[in-house]
Amino acid sequence: MGAVLSDLKEKGRVATESFLYFVDDGSIDGTWSLLCELNQADRQIKALKLARNFGHQNAVLAGLLSVRNRADCVISMDADLQHDEHAIYAFLDKYRDGADIVNGIRRTSGSDSLSKKLGTSAFYWLMKSMRTGVLRDHPDYRLVSSRVLDALADYKEVNLFLRGIFANMGFQSEVVDFDVHQRFAGTTHYSWTKMIGLALDGITSFSVVPLRMIAIGGVLITLVALALSVFVVVSAVRGNVVPGWASTVLPIYALGGLQIMIIGLVAEYIGKIYSEVKQRPRFICEQELS
Repeated sequence: MGAVLSDLKEKGRVATESFLYFVDDGSIDGTWSLLCELNQADRQIKALKLARNFGHQNAVLAGLLSVRNRADCVISMDADLQHDEHAIYAFLDKYRDGADIVNGIRRTSGSDSLSKKLGTSAFYWLMKSMRTGVLRDHPDYRLVSSRVLDALADYKEVNLFLRGIFANMGFQSEVVDFDVHQRFAGTTHYSWTKMIGLALDGITSFSVVPLRMIAIGGVLITLVALALSVFVVVSAVRGNVVPGWASTVLPIYALGGLQIMIIGLVAEYIGKIYSEVKQRPRFICEQELS
């Protein structure tokens, strides 16, 4: 990244005071010590240390808001070097053509495992089905202008889903395709649990489709119940009632399971409301290297 930034400065495509800004999201290894050493050796490398791990989305938000008054535009990317840094040239071209948001779109999934690819496909299918506006194969690799960052600062929600927020802002947006590199070091800590949590945040923050599906399902179940009632009455009049517990017990289990599922979904929305009304800070900064 340092080489790319130096090249952009030499070509006059970015200001000479442009810098790299790292966010340490509560790491427990030697990341912060390394960042301190890099900062001492090269002042174009700056960093922010969060007091603990606040999650990927909050870490990205912390970085964006920390530099919003120091740049005309900001590009966010993961530190595992899987995002092709050379796509930044195309990002800047789109920005100079008038785009306020430039989204990076993966051409391939790289060396991800089959389970990770299936999980990612399911995630984006859900996002599309629930009409969240999220672009397929778009990670948090994007360019945003300063006025987008000013608008982002007005979003106070705790249950953060940046892809949905940027997709629904309404600013002029463009896309840039990029290749996924091999992971430089270590292994991903983005588990299935975290992916499911991100999907739930995206769905419950930007879509009421699940609640509408519950309402429609309730109507359909009521209609089916009415039809069964008519069938039972007619069978009783004809004296053709089939004895047995299956016709009684199975509907009870089916409706009981459906009710529990519905209560759980409604509870998910209520839980989001509970988190929002507390208005706790989304991240806490411990130290910054400038």
